[in-house]
Amino acid sequence: MRFVGVPILAFASSASAFSHLRSTSVFRATDSRSTTSLSMSLTLYGSRGSRSPLVNWAANELNIPLEAGDLNRNPHPFGQIPCLTDDNGVVVFESGAILNYLQSKADDKGIHGDAKSSAVTSWISWANASLDPICFLETPEGKVYDTGLRTSNKRIEKLNQILSKSSYLVPGGFSLADVAVASYLLYVVQFFPDVELHSKWPHVVRYMKECAAREGYEKAFGSDVQGFLLSRLNEMESGKEKKLFGMF
Repeated sequence: MRFVGVPILAFASSASAFSHLRSTSVFRATDSRSTTSLSMSLTLYGSRGSRSPLVNWAANELNIPLEAGDLNRNPHPFGQIPCLTDDNGVVVFESGAILNYLQSKADDKGIHGDAKSSAVTSWISWANASLDPICFLETPEGKVYDTGLRTSNKRIEKLNQILSKSSYLVPGGFSLADVAVASYLLYVVQFFPDVELHSKWPHVVRYMKECAAREGYEKAFGSDVQGFLLSRLNEMESGKEKKLFGMF
């Protein structure tokens, strides 16, 4: 899923706008993130209007500092974003691969044990391989025209059952598994705000709210996006229909 390099709020939430966002490489750097517990030299080439913020979100949760890269020097082989570089010539691209790389950096510092790390990487892979095609329906040309969350789905029903018994996906609390899964679910509400999820999957909606309310999400995606999503998810829970189209 690729986005053009302008703030998300500049677009109406329509299938045509979302298709445009997915199909275009972008050329604006994200805000740099700074500080604390993991000392490493990581550079992220990205934009607020792409998948890059989910990488920023992951880094925020792990307290991994990221520097914003000059997109004129983006080393991605196809010139797309997000793309991450590390010391010793390491280049990682595709959002799922980047999340797994950040997870591995955290594991090297002893933040997670083997069992939790394996569960996290499995959920990251599931989000990219299974959840993404459910969330975003494409034409043969690769243009997104709608979301698959308008109708019942066995995988999302199973996800709802899992979340009925646990606040987050992996025992021990919030993790990059939740960054990967919640990011896609929340993107759906951003770009298809008329979608109704609560009647089918109330535990998924509760989960989406808890993830979107996190400080790390706000820092990565912006308070405007966070506020819109929390408002819309509250409307779903209260049974209100979406009267206005888009984020305006």
